[in-house]
Amino acid sequence: MFLKKVAIAGAVSGLMGTAAFAADCGPSGNSVRILGSDFPAIQAVSGAAEANCASGASEFTINLRDNTRDMMNQALTPNPAEYTSVIVANSTLTQLMNDDLVRPLDDLVVKYGANIKPSQLIKIDGKVMAVAFMANSQHLYTRTDILEQAGVDGIPTSVEEMVAAAEKIRAAGIMEYPIVMNMKVGWNVGELFNLFYFANGGELFKPGTAEPNVNSPEGMAALESVKALLEYTHPDHLSHASNETQGLWEAGKAAMAIMWGSRGGAVLDDEGSTAEVTSNTVLSAAPTAGGGSTPAATLWWDGFTIAKNVPDADAEATFAALASAINSDLMAEHNDKAIWLIDGFKPGPAAAGVAATAAGGAKPYPMIPYVNLMHNALGAELVDYYKGDESAEDALADVEAAYRTAAKEAGFLQ
Repeated sequence: MFLKKVAIAGAVSGLMGTAAFAADCGPSGNSVRILGSDFPAIQAVSGAAEANCASGASEFTINLRDNTRDMMNQALTPNPAEYTSVIVANSTLTQLMNDDLVRPLDDLVVKYGANIKPSQLIKIDGKVMAVAFMANSQHLYTRTDILEQAGVDGIPTSVEEMVAAAEKIRAAGIMEYPIVMNMKVGWNVGELFNLFYFANGGELFKPGTAEPNVNSPEGMAALESVKALLEYTHPDHLSHASNETQGLWEAGKAAMAIMWGSRGGAVLDDEGSTAEVTSNTVLSAAPTAGGGSTPAATLWWDGFTIAKNVPDADAEATFAALASAINSDLMAEHNDKAIWLIDGFKPGPAAAGVAATAAGGAKPYPMIPYVNLMHNALGAELVDYYKGDESAEDALADVEAAYRTAAKEAGFLQ
């Protein structure tokens, strides 16, 4: 977890770069308190906002951690809220909006949005509810040297090719467990199902309704796809999230991975790994599954919101600070840390996997009010199947039952 709290004094302004004097930071003497996930792109945006605008604030707090989705609603419910902004993604925006915890941003965009493109404005029912600054997706990472050593011809493009390559690597005695994926119990288990469910042509809900639709042939096919890959993943895969999978990759303990594009820059840089790993790592499109053509991935955006339960002056100062960060200066310093939606971004090798996945027709993660309830049910109820304690049919039936209970409590189902 990354946590910073900056107490502001007049002397701090002398330490700021020229960007601090150029930025429009809104009203002075207010509190800016930012909550977000802990990865390089969000570190860059929140850090630039601080560098630009902390000198004019009474308080500037940044809290970046791994479990923001589990605490953000609770943090924004009091009045005043614990944070003035939460940096969110597709699913977590709806999570906050379901509880009416974030405010429309249209007036603030007009006042401070000179650097914001229309395509960055996330509108719900015609109102701007978030400003996106980066795109993201899961995709395939491969070690080309290990594939060549095992006699694998080319980079795998499907689950079936990944399994065949993994078997060759194992048979050659190179690695017993050549595959890593984000499979940590909870959210990651749910998301991995989504990847392969969409790739197999599934829809989480019956058309036009909140009725669940995962106990289906496509759901069975998704579980079969995941189970085939799990044969070649590290035995403790149910404890692996992004930090763990990146660590295994950088340590040279994997040959193929399904990881987030936002990890690409960190994987390819010269920190925390070796030249042998980085020089042979290639980022490509997410694999297809079941003979289909849709990549096993979901397309995402990350962006910032402004809390509803905070004073208007704090909200304005927070928006101004974050808006000041997403410009060409950020690109000049942090171009390779994300697939930025900001002017000045120059796609490099770290962007290749997300770009190829999007071009292949990967589906966006659904932005509907009840999707989090389904995601939670998947993350909780599929674990027994992956442990070998329950059949696929029973696991999917349990998912639908758990979802129905939550959806009825929330008023989405009768």
